[in-house]
Parts: sequence; C-alpha cells; structure tokens
Amino acid sequence: MSALSASGALRKMPVQLEGELARYSFLAGDERISLDDAIGRRVSIVYAGKIECVHCGRGTKKSFNQGYCYPCFRDLAQCDSCIVSPEKCHYFEGTCREPAWADDHCMKDHIVYIANSSGMKIGITRGTQVPTRWVDQGATQALPVFRVSNRLQSGLLETAFKAHVSDRTSWQAMLKGDPPEQDMHARRDQLLAACDSEWRALQDKFGLAAVQLLDDAQEQRIRFPVQQYPVKVKSFNLDKQPVLEGILLGIKGQYLMLDSGVINIRKFGGYVVDFSIS
Repeated sequence: MSALSASGALRKMPVQLEGELARYSFLAGDERISLDDAIGRRVSIVYAGKIECVHCGRGTKKSFNQGYCYPCFRDLAQCDSCIVSPEKCHYFEGTCREPAWADDHCMKDHIVYIANSSGMKIGITRGTQVPTRWVDQGATQALPVFRVSNRLQSGLLETAFKAHVSDRTSWQAMLKGDPPEQDMHARRDQLLAACDSEWRALQDKFGLAAVQLLDDAQEQRIRFPVQQYPVKVKSFNLDKQPVLEGILLGIKGQYLMLDSGVINIRKFGGYVVDFSIS
C-alpha cells in the first residue's frame, strides 16, 4: 500500500455509517484521508507547535473548549455554558450571545436518546446529528426516546432522566472493549416508568407536538474498526509529546488507538500537524 499524508489544523474526524460499520476519515486543514485501510499500519502525528482557532482561524497560544481562541471562547454562543448544560439555555430570556446562531442550532428539533457506550447513558443531540453523535461517543447501541422542538426542552428531559442513568461516557472503559449488550427497549421502558411524572409534566407544559415520545423508534447498532483493544489505556497529549508514532489498532469515538497509546483527535482541534500513514 502507498504512503498517505496530510498537513494542517486538526478537525474532528468525519464519520459515516455503512450499515452498522463506522467509517472514518482524518481531516487536517483542507486535506482529508480515508482511514478505511489504515488499521494495522504505522501512523505518525507530528505537532508543529501552532494552534489555529477552529472558528476564526487566528493563531492562539492556548486552545479553549477543544480548539477555540479566547475571544471566540468568550463571545460565541457555541462556547457558552448552556451547550454543556442545555437545561440552562437562556435564549427565551433574551440573553443569548448569538440569537441568529441559536435559531439555526438550538431552536431546531433535538433527540433525547439512550446509548450503550461504556455502559448505559442518556444524551441529547440535534436531529441532524443522528447517528453521528452516537458514533462520536463510541456507542455500540443507541435508541431515540423523544423528539423535542428545541435544546432547552431536551435539556430538561435529560435532567429528569439522569437522576436514574448517567449522562457521561467513561472514555477509558469505552476504549477497553465493547460493553455488555443491553435490551435497549426494555431499558427505555424502565426509565420512562421511573420518570413518568417528570416527562409527562413537560409534555403538558410544552404540548404533545413539542415533546414527542418515539415509542416506535428502532435501535441503531454500531461496529467500530478495531483490530485490538488496548490492555492499558495511555493517553497522548500533543502539548507534552509533539511526536506520536505507532501501529493503528483501531478507531472508536474520536480516538485513534495505537499500540503506543490513544489520542482524542477532537480534543486537539486547531492543532497544526503533519499526519502520515506508512
């Protein structure tokens, strides 16, 4: 096989599902490389010591929130605390940093779902991000539970559910292997019963059209291109170790798993690198 290379500022790895199989590409600047045939080959990532903001492109000495310069981190709605905690959405209070951006991203249909990544979790995502969000979290199973009309409503539902199930993925556990298979419909029904008064109250408040229970939703199963899972998860940090090399054993979530360690590509958004497959 011929060697492949790409240079530029890192971006989240694009992914698409082909049936149940997650297929990845590596994106650096304007250069994109398919990773379909990369498993089992030697890869190299060399950090050039420069970071370019993933939003405005300006140089920054420090990355904020996975790739933003400080002014963008401070000013952009996509970096506000309500993105991490959607139940804190303040759009309707008239204090959103960028109402026009929120119209396109937060005031759109969202899906409240359960997924099996490092174990069962509750999560939310824009309807347009299904199934990408599940792949990015390393989920092997996912099931939509509600469709709602905006991000605030999804956050309120998630808050009710996370009293009974985690809203986080343990990345270390996720990278050590696939979790035990779950009966997703049974788990959904258990959670609906446990939160019955809370989700019905939100339906009463916002209306059935705004908070729709997806009781006929189908489960999505996902397989990842993994040849071998690491026995011990050692995480690379480009700030401390600018040159990474090793045999690519697999890809899961936004992690490259090498025989020498793992790296979360999304964490280093904006870092200028030279990437090669030999």
